[in-house]
Amino acid sequence: MVIILIVLGIVVVLVFYVISLYNNLVKLRNRIENAWAQIDVQLKRRWDLIPNLVETVKGYASHEKETLESVIAARNAATTATGPQQSAGAENMLTGALRQLFAVSEAYPDLKANQNFLELQEELTGTEGRIAYARQHYNDQVLKYNTAIETFPAVILAGPLRFTEREYFEADDESRGNVQVEF
Repeated sequence: MVIILIVLGIVVVLVFYVISLYNNLVKLRNRIENAWAQIDVQLKRRWDLIPNLVETVKGYASHEKETLESVIAARNAATTATGPQQSAGAENMLTGALRQLFAVSEAYPDLKANQNFLELQEELTGTEGRIAYARQHYNDQVLKYNTAIETFPAVILAGPLRFTEREYFEADDESRGNVQVEF
């Protein structure tokens, strides 16, 4: 009788442990989804600011058509991207185009002094900071989740329960470089 109670106690403890482990994996997966949603909110904010910025620049630098078109093309690519990898690539392209746009603005003193441009630039700069924070938070959550599903004993349950590794939101080498502007 005592052996049956001990075995039953061990089974109950194991069941509770498995339930706890599963709930923890679900919690981590949901944190990743939430972190991705926060990135998405900031990216949409950025996308909404860009047309206003481009229109402001158009009035002062109408012959910089190629730069303005590259910003719009990059924005359009970013709005249609899906998933961390595709979004990261499109956002890196957009970041590069915006850097070129701000570099071009240096050549136009009237534009640099325009209050609307300055406000849009400041708003976009603030948004960029929030995007960077959201990306860092997302990657932190991915790290916690990936570590949890790859460590013992969760690795035993993760595969059969369809907990799969998530991708990080990474910048590419091109977006890390300096912008080259020639006049």
